[in-house]
Amino acid sequence: MDNEKVEISLSVKDLVKTYPGVVALNHASLELRKGECLALLGENGAGKSTLIKAIAGAHSCDSGTITIFGEEFTEISPKKARELGVEVVYQEFNQMPTLTVAENIYLMEEHGKKVTVDFKDFNSRAQALFDEMHLDLDPKARVRDLTNGYKQMVEIAKAISKPTTKILVLDEPTAPLTVDQVDILFRLVKQLKAKGISIIFISHRMPEIFELCDRVTVMRDGCTVQTLNVKETNREELVALMVGRKLNENYPSRKTPIGEEILRCENLCGNGVENISFHVAKGEILGFAGLVGTGRTETIRLLYGADPIDSGEIYLDGKKVKIRSPKEALSKGIALLPEDRKLQGVLLKMTLKENINVSVLKEQSKGLVVSTKKEKETADKYISILRIRTPSMMQYAKNLSGGNQQKVALAKCLAAHAKVLIMDEPTRGIDVGAKMEIYNLMRELSANGMAIIMISSEMDELLGMSDRVMVMSEGHLAGELSRDEFDQERILDMASGE
Repeated sequence: MDNEKVEISLSVKDLVKTYPGVVALNHASLELRKGECLALLGENGAGKSTLIKAIAGAHSCDSGTITIFGEEFTEISPKKARELGVEVVYQEFNQMPTLTVAENIYLMEEHGKKVTVDFKDFNSRAQALFDEMHLDLDPKARVRDLTNGYKQMVEIAKAISKPTTKILVLDEPTAPLTVDQVDILFRLVKQLKAKGISIIFISHRMPEIFELCDRVTVMRDGCTVQTLNVKETNREELVALMVGRKLNENYPSRKTPIGEEILRCENLCGNGVENISFHVAKGEILGFAGLVGTGRTETIRLLYGADPIDSGEIYLDGKKVKIRSPKEALSKGIALLPEDRKLQGVLLKMTLKENINVSVLKEQSKGLVVSTKKEKETADKYISILRIRTPSMMQYAKNLSGGNQQKVALAKCLAAHAKVLIMDEPTRGIDVGAKMEIYNLMRELSANGMAIIMISSEMDELLGMSDRVMVMSEGHLAGELSRDEFDQERILDMASGE
C-alpha cells in the first residue's frame, strides 16, 4: 500500500466534544483507508465510543471536521452518514426482540412505494446472507430466543446486508461471541476488506488486533495519541501508549494461605448439566474453564438459585443448605458478579449510591424509612475500597466506564457481606489497566478470606489467577487441575472432549 496511491475513505480532524466537567474528545484525529481494517485502541473512557458516535452522526461536536469520501462536514446527521455508507455495530444491541431474525435485518430498510412487506423475501434474503457468512442461523427464529453471540451476529449481518455499506465500525464485536463465531467474523472481515470496504475495529483483545488489523490508532484521555502499522509494533508499546506508562502485567501472586473449605456442591443436576461436584475454600480462587456453552454459567446459576436444581446437594460451612432463589443465596453469603454487567450487573439509570445499597436496604431501614446516613456511609466505603472513579456517589452508573461499572457491580456484592463471590467473565469488555485493578482486588479479597469462583474464557486470566481449575465439557466436569498441573493445551483438550 505504501507504493500505491492511498485512497482515504474517512478523515477526522481536530474533533472536540465536551460535556459539563468532561472533555470527551480533545482534538481527536483519525484517517481510514479504503479496504483496510484500522484498530481503534484505548482504555475505557479514552473517547473511542464518543468518536465513533460522532462519525455516525449520533453526537454533534463542538469543533472539528469529518470528511467521508471527500465530502466534509462540521456536523453530520445519522441519516446522511448512512447514505454515505457508514454502518456501526455498537456494543449495545439495537433489536426488536419479539420479531424474527430476518425481520430485524430487513424491516427498517427503505421499501419504496410498497405498502406491504414481503416476509418470505426477508427470509430468503437472510438465508442467502447467512450462507455467505457460513452462519448456521434460522431466519425465522425470534431474536429474544437467541444467545448473545447470535444476537451480535444478527447485528453484524444487518450492517453488511446493505449494499451501500462502505465503512463498517465494529465496537467490541467479539465480546459475546463463541470461538466458532469469532472465526466467522474474522473470515467475514477479510472478505469485506477484499471488496474495498473500510473497517474500524475496536477491541480490548490484543491478539485480535495483531491477527486482523492493518494499522492501529491509539486513544488516551480523549486524544488520538499515535497511529502505527500493526506489523511494526507490539503489545508492550501499545499498552504503554494506551495507559501513558509501562504497565506491570504480571498477575498478583498469592501471599496468604488457603483456608478451610467453605462451600461444597455434590452431584448437581439441572439446567443442562449433570453430576457436578466441586468445593472451594476460604481465600481460594477456583477457576472454571470450558468452551462457551459447556455448562459453566448454567452450573453457577444452579448454585446461585437462578435456576432450579433437579438433584444434588449444596453445603455451606459444612451444613446442607437449600437455595431456591438469588435472594436466598445472597442471604447466605453467596453473591454473583454476572457476565452481562449492563443487563444484570448494574442498574444503569440509578446512581452509584442506589446501586451499591440496593441489596442491603432492609438492614439500613427502620420500618419503611431508609437511613440516608447509612446509605452514604456504605457507598463512600466501597467507592473508596474499590477505587471507583466517579465525580460523586450521585453519578449515574450509565455514565461510568466499563471498568468502573464492573466495580460498582462488585461493590453491590461486597456490601451484601458475601463470603463466596462468583465472578462470571469478570474482565470482559474492560481495558488492560482496569483488568489489573480487578485482579488486584480479587487477590485482596481472597487474602481476606473470601472464596472466589471465577468463570473465564481468557486462558491467561484463568491460569494467572486461579489456584485450581475445574474443566467442563458438554455439561459435565471433564476434570480438575491443581496449579502445578496447569497446561493450556491440556485444558483445551479436556474442554473439547478429547
